Amino acid sequence: MKRCILAGPYSGAEAVYIDLARQLGLPGHFGANLDALWDTLVKDVPGPIEIVWPDFAGARRTLGAAAEGIRATLEEVAAERPDVAVVIGGAND
Repeated sequence: MKRCILAGPYSGAEAVYIDLARQLGLPGHFGANLDALWDTLVKDVPGPIEIVWPDFAGARRTLGAAAEGIRATLEEVAAERPDVAVVIGGAND
């Protein structure tokens, strides 16, 4: 199982994409945007995959809508693929 823990802190959305790419071994053609994230995780990365974002509330405070977009995309991937699990941490998330 590939496991990715988004621990931050992140200065911007690009830092989250870099962390995802590094931990999950995303291919070199990954374009570091929401559409590319969805395409790559659905089509290019073998599972099972678990993505954990324990301090999403902190990321949301820092990144705002970008964090929400990444979270939504990760959850859409999990809905598309039964071998992908997304765990968003904390009670405030």
